Amino acid sequence: MTSQVPSAAASGTFRIGGDVPVHRLGYGTMRLVGEGAWGEPADAEEAKRVLRRAVELGVTLIDTADAYGPEIAERLIGEALAPYPPGVVIATKGGITRQGPAKTEYVGRAGYLIQCVEMSLRRLKLERIELYQLHRIDPRTPIEESLGALGRMQEQGKIRHIGLSEVTPAEIEAAQKIVAIATVQNRYSLGDRRHEQTLAWCEQQGIGERAGAGGTAPRCNRGAALAGLAAASLGGDDAHPGHIEGRTFGRKRGCRSARAERHRVGGG
Repeated sequence: MTSQVPSAAASGTFRIGGDVPVHRLGYGTMRLVGEGAWGEPADAEEAKRVLRRAVELGVTLIDTADAYGPEIAERLIGEALAPYPPGVVIATKGGITRQGPAKTEYVGRAGYLIQCVEMSLRRLKLERIELYQLHRIDPRTPIEESLGALGRMQEQGKIRHIGLSEVTPAEIEAAQKIVAIATVQNRYSLGDRRHEQTLAWCEQQGIGERAGAGGTAPRCNRGAALAGLAAASLGGDDAHPGHIEGRTFGRKRGCRSARAERHRVGGG
């Protein structure tokens, strides 16, 4: 008896900003680097194989950030996947500096964010980032300055769509007065429902909500297959716009917030 090869295509499709189609089940790269999102992975070649395997299994959205490593996850993606297969979308984030394992500081100054975009383009080997997200709102910097800088990068053709991370409905509404917000990425999992209200609000507004468990996701047994996650845990094209990469755009969820186990797709 032959088993069917699992595919993220079974999760359905969502259009970021209405014009960038991706499969609802994506792959997040925070755990592709060292512990606490700090340093090189134990085996860089294996990390690259994981990225290539994710794409082979139908993943069309790879989520990352310049703070993962820092810079290491983006570099690995560029080395493993560029030139990118048709339909593969890279989403990245900027606005967090990292001082050590699990040690961060938010920086939203315009000059810094412009540099972040430019360096991410270089590491990812891209001419345009399809989805660039403000990793965190910096309480010391006016949101108009932070998003104004990303808006200028968008006008220059270096960013296609802008997203936010770890925000409330009030913060999203304030941001929308400055730039169009295509997606929101908030922590959301079986064990963390703090953003339930925001998820429901995004659904009402038609904003893609990219939910993930970050570094706290509960691990499944290694036998958990992507097919079960994609087919049983996620909706099809008509599912609610909610959740990618477990993070999937869709309200239904699976083990480890739909982040597939390493032997199947990747480490999250």
